[in-house]
Amino acid sequence: MEGVQEQLEIKFRLTDGSDIGPNSFPAATSVATLKENILAQWPKEKDHGPRTIKDVKLISAGRVLENNRTIAECRSPLCDVPGGITTMHVVVQPPSLEKEKRLEQHVKQRCGCVIL
Repeated sequence: MEGVQEQLEIKFRLTDGSDIGPNSFPAATSVATLKENILAQWPKEKDHGPRTIKDVKLISAGRVLENNRTIAECRSPLCDVPGGITTMHVVVQPPSLEKEKRLEQHVKQRCGCVIL
């Protein structure tokens, strides 16, 4: 049957053991879109939530998923259960303060050039 796009049921397991979902996604959905969905559904009562998709890492079948890949490209035959729900683990890694401080210092430094 052409035109019928495969749908996958995915739930996102947070580090505290709670879940977001399950929700149904087309197999052509990008990992970046999944991350945007996580940001939109992030429980407001949880501290230290992600601010951008760069703060979120998705892990499925022991692999960190790349933003530009689709769900279909990231699927593992070992984890596929027909009609089952795929669980992806969510790790939040906000940019480190040390990295932000170094960037600020770099921006603050000025180059003084003298041409004689």
